Amino acid sequence: MGTRGPRRGPGPPDGGWGWAVLGACFVVTGFAYGFPKAVSVFFRALMRDFGAGYSDTAWVSSIMLAMLYGTGPVSSILVTRFGCRPVMLVGGLLASAGMVLASFATRLLELYLTAGVLTGLGLALNFQPSLIMLGLYFERRRPLANGLAAAGSPVFLSALSPLGQQLLEHFGWRGGFLLLGGLLLHCCACGAVMRPPPGPRPRRHSAGDAPGEAEADSVGLRLREAPSGGRTRRRLLDVTVCTDRAFAVYAVTKFLMALGLFVPAILLVNYAKDAGVPDSEAAFLLSIVGFVDIVARPACGALAGLARLRPHVAYLFSLALMANGLTDLSSARARTYGALVAFCVAFGLSYGMVGALQFEVLMAAVGAARFPSALGLVLLLEAVAVLIGPPSAGRLVDALKNYEIIFYLAGSEVALAGVFMAVATKCCLRRSQDATPSPGTKGGASDTEDAEAEVDSEPLPTSAEEPGGLEALAVPSPGTGPSEPEMEAEPGLDSESV
Repeated sequence: MGTRGPRRGPGPPDGGWGWAVLGACFVVTGFAYGFPKAVSVFFRALMRDFGAGYSDTAWVSSIMLAMLYGTGPVSSILVTRFGCRPVMLVGGLLASAGMVLASFATRLLELYLTAGVLTGLGLALNFQPSLIMLGLYFERRRPLANGLAAAGSPVFLSALSPLGQQLLEHFGWRGGFLLLGGLLLHCCACGAVMRPPPGPRPRRHSAGDAPGEAEADSVGLRLREAPSGGRTRRRLLDVTVCTDRAFAVYAVTKFLMALGLFVPAILLVNYAKDAGVPDSEAAFLLSIVGFVDIVARPACGALAGLARLRPHVAYLFSLALMANGLTDLSSARARTYGALVAFCVAFGLSYGMVGALQFEVLMAAVGAARFPSALGLVLLLEAVAVLIGPPSAGRLVDALKNYEIIFYLAGSEVALAGVFMAVATKCCLRRSQDATPSPGTKGGASDTEDAEAEVDSEPLPTSAEEPGGLEALAVPSPGTGPSEPEMEAEPGLDSESV
């Protein structure tokens, strides 16, 4: 033990206060994914009061989702600059203020700006920091933690839709928006829970020290690099993560996935009605998907945390995508209610697996230090795909009057994403790992515990220790030579941004 060199610190606690952080992440994830869909129960009342069509009114949810995904880089920059807790507190206030102001709207444009832009931005500023903080508190149990947090989406969707209907019936849409704005203040309470994980503080440098400084904050590690001119600069958004092979593979996979993943769930009820299923039974199909999804996400997270499966989590993710795509393809001709129920069970299971694994795969690929920037860029890319896929499917349904072709297209896109993920991980990332024997370079699907052992095997300088289990950075000690920090950004997955 003593020959391995000093350790970086206690690492993520994998419990303790982390369970409170997990509970907060569960709530935030539920609001982020469930709220834009739950607002749709107010659309009929909005159409009546504003004299607008369904497509015009539906832009409220569309703008909210676009802000949730599209502002990912902005959220990454703010988290790097100010930390998770302040960003989440401000985000909760913005989300609440948006719905409160929307209750006084007199035009649809005002709803777009308040409920759409303001509330969507507030939800985005809560969602991304909560995932970042979850990764800092869990490492060994991180797949399970991601699965439990992801279960907030179907749980809140199942609860918020009936709640919105009750608020609409008793208080109207204005009173409902006002009360939902108050409900969103719970995001502020979730933000207050996000205190930084325990860990050693880096030593403060004296005036004679080298000008490189590594400081810990609630995100993890912020690196300030002082160039030879003496001016301090900080990289708020690490766009160099785009050159990482594992990130590029994941980004392409997510784009293909987002083109078709959400289409069947959006069209399911209308597809069932077109097949002759009664309205009440058609609406219950979505509930079946939600119930199966609630069980599948934590179960898949626990499965991915097993010692034998965790090093291969990328393949498990690709298997979930292929299962989802094949479910769409095989159910394109389903016309009976029994066949549709079987489709909902299979779809909910594979959909839950995808939801539980998607962020775990990204965390394992890029590491905790670069996860904020990587997540922001991936969400931005996903926003583009979401704005292309479901609207295009709707236009095709209007033009062709045929749902079968839409299911074939959506299933092909998701299955292609799974095949690409598996093949690229096997052929590109694994081959690159085998060809590069240096300990600092790791493959795309490497186990996080093996990565930790590799980092721990190298002695670390005492001038900067890493809190919360983030990747180690080499910072020069006083008088070691050049004034630049000695940083090596190797081409592997866990290479650090300088």
